[in-house]
Amino acid sequence: MLPLLSHQQTLEPVYLAYLDALEQSEYSGDIDKRYSARLVQATDNSVYQFLPQAVLYPKNQQDIQIALTLAATDAFRSVTFSARGGGTGTNGQSLTHGLILDVSRYMNRVLEVNAEQGWVRVEAGVVKDALNDALRPHGFFFSPDLSTSNRATIGGMINTDASGAGSLVYGKTSDHVLALRSVLIDGSVLDTHPLDAGLLCNPDNVSDNPLGQKLISAVAAVCREKRTQIENQFPKLNRFLTGYDLKHVWNNNLTQFDLSRILTGSEGTLAVITEAKLNLTPLPTERAMVNIKYDSFQSALRHAPSLVAARATVVETVDSKVLNLAREDIVWHSVSDLIQEVPGKVIDGLNMVEFAGDTVEVEQKLASLEAVLTEQISKGECGVLGYQVTQDKPSIEKIYGMRKKAVGLLGATKGRRKPIAFAEDTAVPPEKLADYIMEFRAVLDGHNLQYGMFGHVDAGVLHVRPALDMCDVEDEKLLRVISDQVAALTLKYGGLMWGEHGKGVRGEYGPSVFGNELYGVLQDIKGLFDPDNRLNPGKLVAPKHTGALYYDIDSAKRGKFDRQIPIEVRDAFPDVMNCNGNGLCFNYSSFSPMCPSFKVTGDRVQSPKGRAGLMREWLRLLEAEGVDVNALAKAKPLGLLQRVQNTLNAQRDYDYSHEVMESLKGCLACKACSGQCPVKVDVPKFRAQFFNIYYQRYLRPAKDYLVAGIEDSLPLMAAAPRLTNFAAQNPLSQWVIKKAIGYVDAPALSVPTLKQRLDGHASRGYDLAALQAIPEEARSQFVLVVQDPFNSFYDSGLVLRFIQLIEKLGLKPVLLPYKPNGKPTHIKGFLDKFAKTAQSSADFLNQVHKLGMPMVGIDPALVLCYRDEYREVLGANRGHFEVKLANEWLLNVIKDLPAKAAQGKQYTWFSHCTESTAKPNTANEWTKIFAHFGAKLTAVNLGCCGMAGTYGHEAENLERSKALFEMSWQQTLAKIEQPQVLVSGYSCRTQVKRFAGYKPKHPLEALLELAHI
Repeated sequence: MLPLLSHQQTLEPVYLAYLDALEQSEYSGDIDKRYSARLVQATDNSVYQFLPQAVLYPKNQQDIQIALTLAATDAFRSVTFSARGGGTGTNGQSLTHGLILDVSRYMNRVLEVNAEQGWVRVEAGVVKDALNDALRPHGFFFSPDLSTSNRATIGGMINTDASGAGSLVYGKTSDHVLALRSVLIDGSVLDTHPLDAGLLCNPDNVSDNPLGQKLISAVAAVCREKRTQIENQFPKLNRFLTGYDLKHVWNNNLTQFDLSRILTGSEGTLAVITEAKLNLTPLPTERAMVNIKYDSFQSALRHAPSLVAARATVVETVDSKVLNLAREDIVWHSVSDLIQEVPGKVIDGLNMVEFAGDTVEVEQKLASLEAVLTEQISKGECGVLGYQVTQDKPSIEKIYGMRKKAVGLLGATKGRRKPIAFAEDTAVPPEKLADYIMEFRAVLDGHNLQYGMFGHVDAGVLHVRPALDMCDVEDEKLLRVISDQVAALTLKYGGLMWGEHGKGVRGEYGPSVFGNELYGVLQDIKGLFDPDNRLNPGKLVAPKHTGALYYDIDSAKRGKFDRQIPIEVRDAFPDVMNCNGNGLCFNYSSFSPMCPSFKVTGDRVQSPKGRAGLMREWLRLLEAEGVDVNALAKAKPLGLLQRVQNTLNAQRDYDYSHEVMESLKGCLACKACSGQCPVKVDVPKFRAQFFNIYYQRYLRPAKDYLVAGIEDSLPLMAAAPRLTNFAAQNPLSQWVIKKAIGYVDAPALSVPTLKQRLDGHASRGYDLAALQAIPEEARSQFVLVVQDPFNSFYDSGLVLRFIQLIEKLGLKPVLLPYKPNGKPTHIKGFLDKFAKTAQSSADFLNQVHKLGMPMVGIDPALVLCYRDEYREVLGANRGHFEVKLANEWLLNVIKDLPAKAAQGKQYTWFSHCTESTAKPNTANEWTKIFAHFGAKLTAVNLGCCGMAGTYGHEAENLERSKALFEMSWQQTLAKIEQPQVLVSGYSCRTQVKRFAGYKPKHPLEALLELAHI
């Protein structure tokens, strides 16, 4: 049976005392001591895992001051902190065993935009793409780019001096920092900005903070004194990151000093940055991208310098491995026309070259490059196979979207070895990059490793991710060997191992890069700011008197914990184990369908990454208890009395399973994660697996039985729809249902029912024998309508109109008998019942499939369940039946129909989350269909409506459901006339009716109207 699980990771007494004292202070932020919250913050986008003591979410700068001031007292001088933003670090940058200061939840405002002077002032927790959303109306953008821009924060960018595509033109983050506001270890606030050298003679001129005065004077003096050594020792690189930028605190002629350059790139080891003033870049008036295709990755690398010489704004490269993975991902539908195959050739490398600026300049550069490329292709030079040009801004962004997803895509590599980050951001002089990469590849080939490569060849930075299995002890040892080899190789080529993503745990390589003298200066600076080594200790450097760095390449990795889970269990929960921490599920945009539960709560526990991490720990703890999870999944529940007792004792007895349940029950089961996550983490799948096991020990809530039984009970209720509606829809019944079951706003059954609407209609009276008797050549005229519980019983008028549309198109509809789909039972984890339902329906649909007539379903979620959950649960027993979505079927039908003339009708299509992520081309399909009917259809990109099946009907979810609707749907609906709104998902239409006050049409209903015109 499922045992009580305890993690044994209690808080250290000094931290408990500190947190108790903080709760009694004027601190207004959140303090999260839950084990689940600590686990979620124990990992980032790296292979490392350090469990923090707790997580603090300050609401403002004053909260950080209070926290650090309290920690400066004698009782709490052993308490350590690490500031954290988006958690996108690739080398454990913000991981700690102390306290996490997460500024992303509350400190995420754009405080001031000064368009006249071209600067912005922001809090450290604002996401980079969110900042650019705020700047776009002013004609500016914050130009340092990075692949994680939809979840990385400005504070994180500053702390790692981040940069990415186009850095030769746009520079690094440090090139755009005008001023910083930071909280020092004693809780005082320090403002830093450029200072004239003459002001440094009098400390009162530079700061009113005594500690700040000391820091500015000391750092200015040592960096001036060591100027010659710094110039000679530091590599001459565009992407050079020291951790503490000794070189650029002084300008070239030593007339201006800026301590912000020390803080930028310091990875939170010197102070907690709370605000930044940043300079801005005007949006270019013209952009053009050239996608150049090569016969090899080597050809792409060696061709890059000539592209830089062509004064390109950006030159990005990807290898064939990344390209092939992209072809298998949801992202490919958006770029396939922009990166077309070359007939008879194999594309093994791609350079993406962008020109940006004023129109004349861009056109001249583009024409010049096209002429060169055309000549090289004709002569068979440089390995160039072909090229494509696009000057359409949305298309350019789609290309970058594919490139930005490359990091995550590599995690989708098949097999136990996965490409991972640890030596992935090396930088060498660009002219040496091709030779360097050849040696790098020789190192990896020598270890028989697979790897993917992509990056910024214009800056000499290439991301190389060797594939290793961190659950394999020998592969973990190999990580150390390769790290050492790569560190030496970068030095040989005059480069650096950490060219873009910061050092993190790689600080041990510092002395070999800086030399002992300058490394000692770095240690002294750390000692000045943080003498007791309490800000992100163990990273970059440590004060001289505190000993060696806490962390290094060999520090605790996720694989150390994951390998405690048996292989057969890992194989049974692949979605749990495959999450690589890339954090795309933290996408900030409310107009993205990715993980609505995270968006509405701001709690990383309520995210796919968080849920996968909690599940991994659950599996590990079960193994520690000697429990075979696979056997447990097949076990029977405990007796009713035992489950009642366990449920009553749940408040008294700690059980880690409760923390996992708290996370998973917040999931909407929308399946956006399974489509949008680069490694296809399917949370609803392992959520159902967990529910199935959890409720063997504890009582299920009554609403679960209501949801799971709805498909079976609907035909009975529809036998007397008015009586059922009266019994369920009156105020007293609704109050009882809400209080007793926790269910609200249940829809009314259709009156008249579908059976009544189709009484005497030819589509009714399904007869398999009669259909089998139809000649083969005549069967193409028939369309089999597959019923679903929601439209057939709650929106029967839609089913009727679909049948009428089929007839209007000159075809013969046949309404198949209603068969439960099973999706509601799967969502609630009734896996045995789902398997039986699925097998029954599959058997029936396979029998019908033999007729060779198209089967079409209306609701996207239910149709896609046949393809996904059925295949997962039934395997080969699913058979080969196919149920098409209405748009898929219509695309084939219109091939044989004459197109209608334009009728001046316009519509806007709102998609279902599952539909838009599992079938990303659906919008284009509907657009094409409506164009054929003489109407214009516009698709809008939106987040989740907040209903997601029955999620929005559960009382405990009502407020979150409403908040999600308000995030993107409400404001978009308000801009569109009601008759123009088309919504394909039943649950989405229900949500619109509930909160917008009207029932929108399904696209099929609009098509029927168009067909009659």
